[in-house]
Amino acid sequence: MAKLGKRYKAEEIVNMLREIDVMSAHGKTLAEACKQSGISEQSYYRWRKMYGGLKIDQARKFKEMEAENARLKKLVAELSLREAMLKEVVRGNY
Repeated sequence: MAKLGKRYKAEEIVNMLREIDVMSAHGKTLAEACKQSGISEQSYYRWRKMYGGLKIDQARKFKEMEAENARLKKLVAELSLREAMLKEVVRGNY
């Protein structure tokens, strides 16, 4: 089984992306900068895609909205299941 790494907060990710950009601007390769920051290049590219031009407060809001969206999707799924169960009871197919 794959080892799971540390979970970073949105603010930490934005700061880390900036630090890596600074290191790259000062002559380090992307691989060296990522290694020094303790992340993989794959994580860097994934985070860059998600958080690319965001500021810290925007990243925080983005994460909050993702969590709220997941909560609402779960709620809709539960309500849909409940509705389907009630329809079965009304039909008498239980």
